[in-house]
Amino acid sequence: MLYRFKSRATADLILLLPHARRLLEIIGKEPGAQGIITAAQIPAAVAALEAAVIDEERRAAEAGKTADADDVSAAEADGSERDTVTLRQRAAPFIDMLRRSAAEGHDVVWGA
Repeated sequence: MLYRFKSRATADLILLLPHARRLLEIIGKEPGAQGIITAAQIPAAVAALEAAVIDEERRAAEAGKTADADDVSAAEADGSERDTVTLRQRAAPFIDMLRRSAAEGHDVVWGA
């Protein structure tokens, strides 16, 4: 399942369900089938995403890992795949959409 984020300030952004849900939960939005982030809510949403990115990178550094996907093994010891895309990489297009939307005073809406 996909989430499609729309704004009059940018092109659409399409994310897979688990990734979209994580970003929405970080900004305090219910990851329902549809929703809105108003222009007034965008600064707090961007701040929450940036704080989560910093927190993830801090935890990775403390665990002796790096956020660089080149340094991360693609498979766990048990053979399962590990997600090598960091939160910073996943959130970057969404943060860009939010910032550009705020600059033009537009809301961001989504639908699943």
